[in-house]
Amino acid sequence: MTITTSAPPARSTPVAIALGFLTGGVIGASLAAFVVGCVIGSVPLCVAGVGLPAVYGLLFLLAGAPRRAREAAVVPRTALAVIESREAVGGAATSDVAVRFDLTVAPDGVPAYRVAFSQDIHLADLPDYRQGVVVVVQYPPDRPWRVRIVKRPTPEWEERAADARLDSAPEPVLVSESSEGCGVGFVRLLGLLLAAAAVVLLFRADLFDGDASDKPQVSSSSTATSAPSSSSSSSMVVSSAYGTVTLGPNQSFLDRGQLRKAVGLLTKGTEARTALTVVVQDRLLSIVYAPTGSQAPTFDRDSLPYDRFPALVEEARSGLGVSSPKTWQLTVERLTGSLTIRVVVTGAEGTASLEANGQGKVVRRTPAH
Repeated sequence: MTITTSAPPARSTPVAIALGFLTGGVIGASLAAFVVGCVIGSVPLCVAGVGLPAVYGLLFLLAGAPRRAREAAVVPRTALAVIESREAVGGAATSDVAVRFDLTVAPDGVPAYRVAFSQDIHLADLPDYRQGVVVVVQYPPDRPWRVRIVKRPTPEWEERAADARLDSAPEPVLVSESSEGCGVGFVRLLGLLLAAAAVVLLFRADLFDGDASDKPQVSSSSTATSAPSSSSSSSMVVSSAYGTVTLGPNQSFLDRGQLRKAVGLLTKGTEARTALTVVVQDRLLSIVYAPTGSQAPTFDRDSLPYDRFPALVEEARSGLGVSSPKTWQLTVERLTGSLTIRVVVTGAEGTASLEANGQGKVVRRTPAH
């Protein structure tokens, strides 16, 4: 039999390039969205970063369903082939071994060709696939590189394989699915970089402004009302995610008007932002802002009943069974729907707390325990 060779099949380069760019864009956008979401504390952005590849994979699977159905409907071609070489490449721990075959395939009426592929073979059947043995193979006519050895051929083909003598095709000519090439790899990398850069630029204000504002922004001096003769300093830190005010010695946020003044300093000259939580201690005020686009329940800081805070703290310190309170903390949030003001005091007797509504009216008391 005269053996000739055929050229490898060519793929649609424009389609491969477009698909490579889209895949790189999805990978870059999802990674950047997840990282940026973690940095700026945006839960929706983190979810988008995780969900985008899943959605893309599902769409890719659905889009390829018609093609896979057409390929499955194609009747495979049966041919004889001679084993040029074989090599076990994995699966030794199981009864099946992954074997890499190098075959010369000789279809009827068309040129023969050389092909390399891997197929699982049972350990007991390995001696039947020695070098030089003629076997029966099948492959799709339009994809001749997808060769599979038929382990139990029909009697007709089994008889043909036993009587056949095939020559080897030249070794340099190996039919296989064309690789993507440098062009597809380049556009995939380009799509990844462009998508990642677009996400970072879109949220650059939250990323870079937040980093710059992590340093102290305002430093002001004030005189303690309880000790006019001694002066002390207050410090303030403002970022895109939170704001804090720390009072110096001999000052307290229970002093008349001190807390409202500190909250006003945090919002002065900045864009009004809603708050997730406000936490007040004797000399420390912390406000956690809601991330941009967040659906979490927030509240307006100016609507808080500041005049009621000192009385609530005093009641918690003296009326809940803590005779010598060491620390107290007032927290404002509306995570459960309605605005809640909670005061917690700690002392030798344990921890006690009370809760008030948005108007500062006490609705629940929990004595020390």
